[in-house]
Amino acid sequence: MGEKKTITVFGATGAQGGGLVRAILADRESDFAVRAVTRHPESGKARELERLGVQVIQADMDDEASLGPAFEHAYGAYLVTNFWDHMSAEREKAQALALAQAASHAGVQHAIWSTLEDTRECIPLEDTRMPTLQEHYKVPHFDGKAEADHYFTEAGVPTTFLRSTFYWENLLGMFPPQRAEDGAFELVLPMGDSRLSGIAVDDIGRIALAVFKRDTDLIAATVSIAGEHLKVADMASALSETLGETVRYRPVTADAFRALGFPGADETGNMFQFYADCEDRFTAARDLTAVRDLDPALQDFRTWLAAHGEELRAAWT
Repeated sequence: MGEKKTITVFGATGAQGGGLVRAILADRESDFAVRAVTRHPESGKARELERLGVQVIQADMDDEASLGPAFEHAYGAYLVTNFWDHMSAEREKAQALALAQAASHAGVQHAIWSTLEDTRECIPLEDTRMPTLQEHYKVPHFDGKAEADHYFTEAGVPTTFLRSTFYWENLLGMFPPQRAEDGAFELVLPMGDSRLSGIAVDDIGRIALAVFKRDTDLIAATVSIAGEHLKVADMASALSETLGETVRYRPVTADAFRALGFPGADETGNMFQFYADCEDRFTAARDLTAVRDLDPALQDFRTWLAAHGEELRAAWT
């Protein structure tokens, strides 16, 4: 085997980027080596990557001048931004533009841009079902990424546009259940009877690696992915069986969810309302058979639960 081609991975100590790093490390026969990009190379997660033999480099998407070394001599790049760091669609767009320009300047041969749908195509700004946020958006962390897509094409970066969905790992932290007065766990979400598309972060990583392995086949393509489309009530039943604890779904309205007042409640309330109100078009874009063609080990929710039951118990108790 010749010299391996370097994939620069942003967010390497986070969810999506971390999933791709693990996928590359696990596939010893692949043609790729990984370069992990982080703002904090001194962190425990970055140190662990170094221990595993990963090249770790410091760069900051808010500092375009720092990005050049991250892309230097890289064949490919996985580009993901973290809206939740700052919760500003405008800042996320500026970061995407910096990434596109740096990747173009370096001559990256294949980039994967982690993006999402423009929710305003389903729920226009003037639609009063959902409040408009940050003046211009319905779901800023979706719409800002969608607006940034053209940065990559206009910069001439050969790009695959990867659209993911709700991480099941969010049940471990961002959206844990609540304890009811009777001691049962409750998933309190504004999804009604609509299906929620979910995916495991490790599957995102394996899918991204598969996209790189297909060389130029998926350049300029939009690849929309999920592991399963499942009603939240059915998720609660599966959690009950796995954990041996009562877990039930308590649906609330999107307005009630937004009114909970935690940081980002309006953003996430709008997100779940988009998932629910635009269920058919969102799930139809994510053909599970096509996704499984990229990732034969694609996990459904129960498979993911079987591997993460102990983590869930520890996180919830």
